[in-house]
Amino acid sequence: MAAPVKLTIDGKAVEAAPGTLVIDAAKLVGINIPSFCYYEGLTLQAACRMCLVEVEKAPKLLAACTLPVAEGMVVRTETPVVAEARKYTLEFLLTNHPLDCPVCDKGGECELQDMVFRYGAGESRYSENKLHVDEKQWSPVVFYDGPRCILCFRCVRICSEGMGVGALGIVNRGAVSEIAPNHGDHLECDECGMCIDICPVGALTSGTYRYKTRPWEMDHVGTICTHCSNGCKTTLGVRNGQIIRGNNRDRSGINGEFLCIKGRYGFDFTDHPERLQSPLMRVNGKLEAASWSVALAAVAKKFSEVRARHGSFGVIGSTHTTNEENYYLQKFARSVLGTNHIDHHRSGDVVTLLDALSGTAGSLSTTADLYERKAVLVVGADLSSQQPFLAFQIRANYRHHQARVYVVTENEVREDGIAAATVRVDKGGELAGVHSLAEKLKTESELVIVFGDSIKGEAVRELVAFGNSLGIPVKYVALVDYSNSRGALDMGLVPELLPGYQPSNQPGMTVGEMLESESLEVLWVVGANPLESAAMKAKDAFVVVQEMFLTETAQRADIVLPAASAYEKTGTVTNVTGEVQRLKTGPSTMGAKPDLEIIGLIARDMGLAAAVGPWIADKVFEEIRATVKGYSVPMAIISAGGAAHTMPVNGRIPVESRPDLIHSSRDNLFTSGTLGRYSKMLGSVMEGRQA
Repeated sequence: MAAPVKLTIDGKAVEAAPGTLVIDAAKLVGINIPSFCYYEGLTLQAACRMCLVEVEKAPKLLAACTLPVAEGMVVRTETPVVAEARKYTLEFLLTNHPLDCPVCDKGGECELQDMVFRYGAGESRYSENKLHVDEKQWSPVVFYDGPRCILCFRCVRICSEGMGVGALGIVNRGAVSEIAPNHGDHLECDECGMCIDICPVGALTSGTYRYKTRPWEMDHVGTICTHCSNGCKTTLGVRNGQIIRGNNRDRSGINGEFLCIKGRYGFDFTDHPERLQSPLMRVNGKLEAASWSVALAAVAKKFSEVRARHGSFGVIGSTHTTNEENYYLQKFARSVLGTNHIDHHRSGDVVTLLDALSGTAGSLSTTADLYERKAVLVVGADLSSQQPFLAFQIRANYRHHQARVYVVTENEVREDGIAAATVRVDKGGELAGVHSLAEKLKTESELVIVFGDSIKGEAVRELVAFGNSLGIPVKYVALVDYSNSRGALDMGLVPELLPGYQPSNQPGMTVGEMLESESLEVLWVVGANPLESAAMKAKDAFVVVQEMFLTETAQRADIVLPAASAYEKTGTVTNVTGEVQRLKTGPSTMGAKPDLEIIGLIARDMGLAAAVGPWIADKVFEEIRATVKGYSVPMAIISAGGAAHTMPVNGRIPVESRPDLIHSSRDNLFTSGTLGRYSKMLGSVMEGRQA
């Protein structure tokens, strides 16, 4: 490793790695050099000239964002000459700026505003009329106000480099230059809003946030996105009990600043007009509103009657409910109702992967590994469409570390553009495609293999055997669909496994078998919609549904209990790579209750609350940490808003593999199961309407 370079910045001794830019070296000793165009992780632009500094023996001021450190260099960042240069730069940037801070959505968060307060002139020498162009709407999500733009090109670079889309560019020259979308007057892209959040001024604004509030009027709640399985942190701006916006500008989660359209804009299902706010009971064939006490009493009475005669219960859980709710639900089902007929929609073969890796250590990848490891193999998955943060990590790895990416898929994917090798296969031919890359993969020093639902059952074991044959360290990611798909498996929401992948002595029925059974007396559905694409044969079964909307399954129910969303409750979720993170309560919906509380209240009304324990999320998680393999994670990390990696691989899982039960819903960037159906924003963008 090369020796560090020694230099002095504002009288402070600094040691930095060779090639480090002065703007980054200054941060090592707590010195912030202002800039607009510079952005960590993106290519260098040197367009704004705000980062000019004095360097001893240099004939002129130099841009710190493109200046590498040199041995013995002496840098001064806050001299009268530097301050004057920054003042003139700001004066120039404000030449045609509309100065509409009182109505600009960036007010209070504007980097230009901050720099003008710090360095700006008290008055402008420019008396000419300002050039003006009308504001443009590029999509329901993105608005562009050209006069506010300072041409830092952050938006262009994040779209091209970070997202791999290239939907933005520059048109015209000189004073009439402006940012333009890829289709003239509209965007066709991921509609992720990264360009809006990265904009240092109010040139790009959000269709959901425009003219609604100010940042200091909102409560900022950091929680986990409730859509796909990547586990991105999203900071919800909540005002008067309503979510106004989502972003993660403080980079507090595993995803840094990244969010896709669902994480940044797909929160509006929470206040959809069809949201359930009162329990419903079937009276004379119709669902009618009822009080919570009456509805819960009716459920408890029916459950108690069927339990007393040892009748047949079926329980279907959710991939969106918390670990605490899933654990509590299976505990209630097994210890109170006496049934192992408990299941959920499975979308990835995590169980077989864990079994195939038994006895190994460090074989399960984290999301950070996709950014740090030297090679990645993607098998049977369109990551950019289905697992957007994982795709973002791989693209960043390619840009920053020159990672070698290999792709084996049926159709073209965005990762083809950065791939060292691409193999197109017919459906079912993924393993053969993987084997064709053996010689190339053996030359790598380490590898992460990411695979979708086309690899399941014995194919997973063969993939692990292939990884072992390479003679290099290999880590794996079995892709799953939704925000807590992995947690549902970990918590034993399947008939053949208890929490922590311990085998059940008496495996029960799967989802399909429950729906096919004619003898089922009670079906209890918590946060799922199995009747969307299937029918139920037990016509006389008593159906209880906990749900946010009147879905196809809820319409069949005898009692519907309105549930809170993930944004309205506390608890933990586990992402696709097994990283546990904590939810925090943002808004609230009148009449809705968290599923954990609903289950606890049913147990109370049955007189059996002692059998399952208190329905308090923190108390349930304490039990999970004590009893579930791999979940004895550091509470300090979880409590501080971090992610703790679970490590459940420590023994065989002696159950029959059921690859027939595993199938991804194939949601893309603009669909998200039931939640996507009730998100107006996801349905309003052109790409969402075509999905």
